[in-house]
Amino acid sequence: MTVGTLLCWVTWWLIVDGTDPGGSPWFIFFFFYASLFLALLGTFSLAGFLIRITQTKQEEVLFRHVRKTFRQGIFFALLLTAALYLRGQGLFNWWSTLLLLFFLVTIESIFLSHTRVR
Repeated sequence: MTVGTLLCWVTWWLIVDGTDPGGSPWFIFFFFYASLFLALLGTFSLAGFLIRITQTKQEEVLFRHVRKTFRQGIFFALLLTAALYLRGQGLFNWWSTLLLLFFLVTIESIFLSHTRVR
């Protein structure tokens, strides 16, 4: 996951450094946002995993930590990438951000409240 995250950050930087946003076609912007999303996802997932491992003293199976931090990393990366996209389109304001945040919190609360019956 660390190597993939580093590759995504390098890819994002190459896109930022090597393209002109004024004359770039749509797929350059797609790759920009996709590489940023994946880089943020990896960064948040790794950071959350390390924090969760050092803070919890429970002997929980590691893949459960990875699953939780990966899901929360998706939400944080989606929030930041969507906010940046909205800003680029001129649609970033307090109520669109609040709506996006409400949507992500609702999805996370559904995941947290779901109990598996065995």
